[in-house]
Amino acid sequence: MEKGREIEIKADEEFAIEKSKLVRQETSAIDTTYEKKFKSAQMSQQITHSTLANKTRLKVLSARQELLDAIFEDAQKKLGDVTKDKGKYTVVLKNLMLEAFYALNEPKVLVRGRKKDYDLIKKAIEKARAEYKEKMGKGIEADIDEANPLPEGGAGGLSIVDGGGKIDINNTFEQRLELLEDTALPSIRTTLFGKNENRRFYD
Repeated sequence: MEKGREIEIKADEEFAIEKSKLVRQETSAIDTTYEKKFKSAQMSQQITHSTLANKTRLKVLSARQELLDAIFEDAQKKLGDVTKDKGKYTVVLKNLMLEAFYALNEPKVLVRGRKKDYDLIKKAIEKARAEYKEKMGKGIEADIDEANPLPEGGAGGLSIVDGGGKIDINNTFEQRLELLEDTALPSIRTTLFGKNENRRFYD
C-alpha cells in the first residue's frame, strides 16, 4: 500500500508538472498568436487609414486643381474685354511695346498685331517711342509688320521682333496669361488655400 501511495504521489506530481508545462506552452502559444493577430490588425488598420487619407488628399488636390483651372479659364474668356475700351487698350499696347523695346535695346523693331488694331497700334507706337527716347536718351524706329499680322481670332496684344528678325518677344494676351499661370500660381494657391505646411523650400 505504501508503495502504491508513493507511485500515486509521484504520478500526481508528474501530472502536475506536465500539466503546468502544457499550460505554460499553450498560454505562450495563445499570447504569440494574439500578438501576431493584434499586430496584423494594427497594420491592416494603418493601411486602411493611410489609403483613406491618400484618397481624401487626392480628392482635395483634384478639387483645388479644378478650381485653379476654372479661374484661368475664366481669365482666358475675359482677355478680350480689355480691347473694348480703346483708350485703356492703347495704354496697354504702349506698355507692352516699351517692355519689349527695353528688352531688345535695338535701334529698329517691327511690331506685329491684329489688323483691326492697327490704328491703335500706330498711336501706341508714337507714345512708346517718345517715352523710350525720354527714358533712354536715344530714339528707336518701330513699324508695323503688316506682312505678318497676328491672328484675328487672338485676344489682343503684340509681338515685337528685332530688326534682324531673330528675336521675337511675344507679348500677346494669351502668352502673358500663360506666363502668369506659371509664375503666379504659387501665390494664387497661397491666397486661396493658405500656406502649405509641408512645403520647406521657397524660391
